[in-house]
Order: sequence, then structure tokens, then C-alpha cells
Amino acid sequence: MVNRNKLIKFLDKFKSATILTIGDIIADEYIYGSTSRVSREAPVLILSFDSEHIFLGGGGNALNNLKSLGCKVIPVGVVGSDYFGKIILSNIKKMGIPAEGIFSEKNRVTTRKTRILAGGYHTTKQQVIRIDREPDSMIKNSTEEKIINFLDSKIKKVDAVMVSDYGLGLLSPAVIDKINNMAKNHTDTIITVDSRFNLSQFRNVSAVTPNEPEASECAGIAIGDEDNGTLNEAGKKLMEMIDQAAVLITRGRKGMRLFEKNGRITSMPIFGSDEIADVTGAGDTVISVFTLSLVAGATLEEAMNLANYAAGIVVMKRGTATVTQKELKDVLNA
Repeated sequence: MVNRNKLIKFLDKFKSATILTIGDIIADEYIYGSTSRVSREAPVLILSFDSEHIFLGGGGNALNNLKSLGCKVIPVGVVGSDYFGKIILSNIKKMGIPAEGIFSEKNRVTTRKTRILAGGYHTTKQQVIRIDREPDSMIKNSTEEKIINFLDSKIKKVDAVMVSDYGLGLLSPAVIDKINNMAKNHTDTIITVDSRFNLSQFRNVSAVTPNEPEASECAGIAIGDEDNGTLNEAGKKLMEMIDQAAVLITRGRKGMRLFEKNGRITSMPIFGSDEIADVTGAGDTVISVFTLSLVAGATLEEAMNLANYAAGIVVMKRGTATVTQKELKDVLNA
């Protein structure tokens, strides 16, 4: 049983950490409307517009989480030179986070996920449709070179590198090779990876944090609904593929399972209620707290504990949400 008082002490060390994040930053657009009537043009509801909000999603949500946890953040990413790219850059600067590592490309579409939520005037609004706009290519060679040079200039100034790869063109083969080389040559720097499609391409990193479907896909093993050994098989195979990195598999309502290179396997049930409100961005919260905890000196199991508490808090919030140090301390003191 992990000592809660010890976990609280790790939280106090978060503010002294500097984390470099590299990831696909997404504009999460939420449009809220009230249902008014059925259209005469088609059998669809007409929504009366209420409000619109744009948040940082994807790798941007990881930035939000790290910032809310009190550490220093150096982001690396790519946006288009369009309206939503400018909104992302503006939001990052307003948060007091340096944006010199966010590069803008002409004619590139800034990734945007538009969620339309509808409901009555006195009811909770529910998501009815999502529209995704994504770039259709990898980053340009010139941008790739800028990113690699930027990583070279910052690697000795940070405590950890956190990769948030949504498969949207930022993590090109050359950029992944650079991260692998950094992991090999800077063994004192913690490097963690959450990658939707490229997990098997990473080497020498400290830990990876796939969810269960991603782990299944990468390992080529169908993980059963029941705990019949396939999850352990997949976790062990991932460790072999990624040169003995620790593997933390998030399992939604089923909690988490940690695989360490010494052969130890640790499972943990979900913290809090399994009546989840919204899982949007929960993976970003997990890797953020997990990484910061390792920087603070936590063991892998202790870091998993803190990440599990954080995930239990954030999934009870609607939309692209974050967790704070105070919220974590409150549940640990309860």
C-alpha cells in the first residue's frame, strides 16, 4: 500500500520541474445550442446558438495539465498559419507559456475538433456531433529541421521530455529518431511517450502510457474483456518492442496496469466512481501526472498511484479538463 503522505510530498516538488512537451496541439471547439424546433428543410433539429468556446486539446491539453500542476513547460508543436493556429498561439502565450517552440506552417490546416452540444434551456447539453479537420501530410522538412534544432538547444535544460503523439503529422520518422537518440544519450532525462499509432517506433525511453486498445493494436494481441492473461501478454511484448521501457496501460473503468523491466506487474482499480462523465483528455492527464511524479522522485508504482488519482478526478469533469495540485491533495488527505 502506497503511503498517501509520501505522495503529497511529491506534489510539492512539481513546481521546481521543467518539462518539454512535444505533441499534436489541437483546437477543441465547443459550440453550445438550445433545441428550438424541427427544420422544414429536413428532419433535423434546429439549434439556437448559445455560446462557443475554444480550448487547447491533444498535446495542448497536456500543456494545460502541466501548467495547472505548477511546473514550468516548454512546448514543441506545429500549427497552421490560419485563424485557429493563431488562436492556439494566443492561448499559449496568455497562459504564460513560451511559444518559441510552436512553429507555424503556411497552407497547413490547424487540427480542429468541433463538438456541437445541444439540449433544452433547463437541461444538461449533450454532444450530438463532432466534426474533425486534420492536416493531410507530415510536417515540412524545413519545420522538421527547426524542431530537431530546438530539441538540441533545450534537452540539457529540462528534467523530462513528454511526447503526446496523436498521429497528426508532427512526429515524423526523423523527429522520432531524434527523440530516441535523446533517450539513448541523455539517460538522466526522463522521457515518456503517449502515441496513438507510432508506439512501436520509440526506443530507449523511460515509459510509455498506451490505453488498452492502443496496447492491443501495437502488440498485435487481442486483449479480452476478462482478465485472462492477454493483457499481461500484450504488456510484456510492448516492453520487449520498446527496449524494456516501463509500460503503463490505462484501462478506463478497469483501472491501470504497470509493467516494469524487473518483471513486476502491478494492477490498480479506478479511483472514485465508475460513473464517468467524460473521458476527453484523460490520457493527457495521466501522462502529465505520471511524468511529473517521476521527476519528483517517485517510483513507477507511486507515479501510477498519483496518475490514477488524477484520472479519477478529471473524468468526472465535462469537456477537455485538467487537474490541479489542490484537487490531488484534497483526495489524498480525505
